[in-house]
Order: sequence, then structure tokens, then C-alpha cells
Amino acid sequence: TMKAFLSFAALLSISTKCTDAFVTKTNPFSRQNIHVAMRKSSSRSGMSMSTSNGGVVITGGAGGVGFAYAGEFMDRGYDVVICDVKDCTAAAKTLTERHPNGRIFHTKCDVGDSKSVENLGKFAVTKMKKVQYWINNAGINGGRRALSEVPIGTVEAVVKVNLLGILLSTKVAMEIMGKQAGVTGHIFNTVGSGVKGGGTPGYACYGATKRGLPQLTDTLVAELDKGVQGYDKTETEGTVQVHCLSPGMVFTKLLLDDSTPELRKFPFGVLAAQPEEVAADLIPKILNIKTNGGSVEFLTTDRILTKFFERFILQKKSEYIDDDGNVIKVPGEQYDDVGTRALY
Repeated sequence: TMKAFLSFAALLSISTKCTDAFVTKTNPFSRQNIHVAMRKSSSRSGMSMSTSNGGVVITGGAGGVGFAYAGEFMDRGYDVVICDVKDCTAAAKTLTERHPNGRIFHTKCDVGDSKSVENLGKFAVTKMKKVQYWINNAGINGGRRALSEVPIGTVEAVVKVNLLGILLSTKVAMEIMGKQAGVTGHIFNTVGSGVKGGGTPGYACYGATKRGLPQLTDTLVAELDKGVQGYDKTETEGTVQVHCLSPGMVFTKLLLDDSTPELRKFPFGVLAAQPEEVAADLIPKILNIKTNGGSVEFLTTDRILTKFFERFILQKKSEYIDDDGNVIKVPGEQYDDVGTRALY
């Protein structure tokens, strides 16, 4: 309960070390600094590199955290393929300007369509010598309403993108990576609300699709490591690993659409983060994964406790949501009708 948590957090406040950690550190991705960090990323990158550290595929990469992932990979010298159901030209142009250390390629892809995903795989192999990381990031929630009120076409769309899309994309990625002699390829399946069970009222379809992904990941890990009983284990030239990726709550249209002031105040105002902050935290973790079946998450227990301590003990206000539950808009930035900040 909140009362129990506050009692626990109060005990933490007697620790000088703990208090110093919460009070003296600044957030480089604060609303005042976020646009500055975006501009500085290109200056950190320096001159464009002539060789690539490898190839990355990111579905749903034209915006949100997928767009931010691409920039972080490019800063580290990776070639990146982004795809989306919408045109990615503007996104690719911006990424090239901000992150000259890596190359960007883009194409349209409907991850719920098998032919489209197969074409994405062929495109990636053509543009990049090898695919080391495949981030299944594309996802939709279908809007926040009771299942009985969700149009049947929307139910189908959510399942096709979030679950069928993961299955199709993972299969194509595994086929590509299995042929890469001497290379370990990593596939990351993005989880979200509902992944641990429990209800997701208003998001029945979304929650159901996300709940299935850890099971899928565990199954693939077992198949890759041990094979399937009664069948000869398939040996591949390249090594394939499958993992779960949890970006947590990110200030994107997916999060803010159909939200209420109460939801925006809590939990969004306490736990949600900007795409750039999430990507800067997760990409180094992704690159450090060594064991099949790994899990990478932004909202770790330590981070959650820190955010709760700041909000409910130190009474620190949200940098992104005001006391009335409205998105705080930074002068000079552009926002859509639900308060999503434009990344380019």
C-alpha cells in the first residue's frame, strides 16, 4: 500500500547517502535540457565514421522511443534500418543530421503482414553487411476503452501489430541471424502494461498481447538452446539470442492518447520519462547483454523507489505534468493535440 511504502521511504530519509543521491543529482533529460541534449548529440558524435560497428533494425522507428533508439545506436557507429507504416523520410533525414557517426536506412513496413516483414528483412540484408540487433518496437494500443466498446477491426489491428507482428519479425530476424557465421544476433521483444498479469482496464487487447511476449521469449530461448524434443536440433552458422525489452512509461502518443488528468498526474507524472532519456539508459544495457533470454528494463526497482521518494517524500513536482494534470509545454517545442512533443 501507499501508506506502507511511505513508511519505508521515511526510514530511507535518515540515510545521508541516500538523501544526497536524490537531492544533488540533476536530470540531464529535464524539460529544460531535453532539447539541448538532442542538439549536443551530433557534436558528441564528431565526424562520420567510415566503418560500421554492425547493423540494427528497429520497427516503429519513425517516432517515439524507436526514433530515440536509432540515434543512440548511430552515435555508437552502428548502421540502422528504421521502418514504420508511415513514411520515414523526415525521420531518417533528422537522424542523419543529428547522429553522423552512423548511417540510417528507412523503408515502410506493416509488421502485421508477412510479405511486408519478409521485404523488411531483405531490405536490411541488402543495406547492411550484418544484423546484430533487431528491436521489435512497433506497437499500438487501440485507444483506452472497454473491450465491449472497441471496434472489432481495432481488436484485430492491435493483435496483428503487437503479437503477430512480433512473431513474424522475430522469425525473419532469426533466419537472417542464423546465416551470419561467427556473429551473435540479438532480438528484443518490447513488453508493456499487462506483461506481469493483472488487469489493464481500457486496454484489454494491448495487455493480452504484451502478456504473451515473455512466454514467447522463454519458448524461443529453450528452442534455441536445447531444441525441440523428438527433433534434431538445428545448428546454425550464426548464434541467435532472444530477450525482453521494457521501456516503461514513455511520453509518446501511445501513452498520452485518451489519458485523463488523473492518469497524467499519477502514474505518468511520477514514472514516465522522455524518449531520449529512456533510449540513453537502455541502449548501453542492450549492448551489454551476453546471455540468451535476458531482460532489459528502464523502470528498475531502484528507479521506481527513487521516483517515489522524490515525489512523495521530497515533494518534488513533475517536470512534465502540472498540478492539474496538464502536459507542461516547453517554449520553442511543438506538441500535438494530446500533448506529445514532436521529436523532429
